Amino acid sequence: MEPTPPAWVPGGRQQVPERFGTMAAPCAGLAAAPHEFRSATIPMIPFSVLDLSPVPAGSNAGAALRNTLDLAQHAERWGYHRYWLAEHHNMTGIASAATSVVIGYVAGGTQTIRVGSGGIMLPNHAPLLIAEQFGTLEALYPGRIDLGLGRAPGTDQTTARALRRDLQASAEAFPDDVAELQRLFGEPVEGQRVRAVPGAGLHVPLYILGSSLFGAQLAAAMGLPFAFASHFAPDHLLTALRLYRSQFRPSATLAKPHAMVGVNVIGAESNDEARLLFTSLQQQFVNLRRGTPGQLPPPVEQIAANDYELAGVAHSLACSVIGDRETVRAGLASVIEQTQADELIVTAQIYDHAKRLRSFEITAEVRAEMAAG
Repeated sequence: MEPTPPAWVPGGRQQVPERFGTMAAPCAGLAAAPHEFRSATIPMIPFSVLDLSPVPAGSNAGAALRNTLDLAQHAERWGYHRYWLAEHHNMTGIASAATSVVIGYVAGGTQTIRVGSGGIMLPNHAPLLIAEQFGTLEALYPGRIDLGLGRAPGTDQTTARALRRDLQASAEAFPDDVAELQRLFGEPVEGQRVRAVPGAGLHVPLYILGSSLFGAQLAAAMGLPFAFASHFAPDHLLTALRLYRSQFRPSATLAKPHAMVGVNVIGAESNDEARLLFTSLQQQFVNLRRGTPGQLPPPVEQIAANDYELAGVAHSLACSVIGDRETVRAGLASVIEQTQADELIVTAQIYDHAKRLRSFEITAEVRAEMAAG
């Protein structure tokens, strides 16, 4: 069921409502979370960055990628744990399609922060090719590379067919492809005829990404960390976390579950400014629902869309913390307390790069305040 949308004005245009996206309890349904997710104290956990390398309207991919490196360098100084890039194709508003190339660019321009994929859409690729690419990255930047894996195409079906022909078979083979990657990154065995060079013996850490119960169950069965894409698909968040934790089987790489939760965070000097900045992402989601993705639009006072579109966007973006420092602190504390996440991975699609930097800085400052008690 769609949630009741915020107050709309006549004519199919949305005024930015006072409370939209600034709730102290973000993520639809978290207020009714099962008891096992609740804690008397809020543990301090790592914060990480998910960057889609957004291309603002009127800009280009080169500028977007330079902004990505600039943000990564700032994130490293601000204490973020890892910096992930996402694979999307045939989208003029996202510059990170060649994800492993961008990871190398970011890793080469930083010193200590972990860098990886959030994620590589494995059905688009042969596992051997990914093992070689990430083996090369690990050889260049040892101990800093992550490989997050998803099974969606990261694009429309026409483009997906251009990437890899048999879509159904590719998606169904995802568990086997993940297992093949584990073998390719493991120690070579006698008689093994195909090896990833570089890659073999490097044990690049794998993460399962998902927005459904499938990914949670697979990550649990394989004893791998799990990242839930609640920043755009929040519906199954709590059920997926429960399944992952209850079904988790310790593995050689992970002794206990590690759950990462995605959340949109837009911090600004005031709630009004943050809500205005948020309209860029809202417009982008309206365009996606219309099948007309484009570059990231500038913020607007009113969004030209009908009530049905806006309700759908509000539903998709329910896991968002939008506001000033105090609002961000309250919202993130609520997400951590309700989900008992082991790590938050924060994303912020903001049109102006300087304001985007400031948003991530506010989020880092809030984390430091929370850690200090």
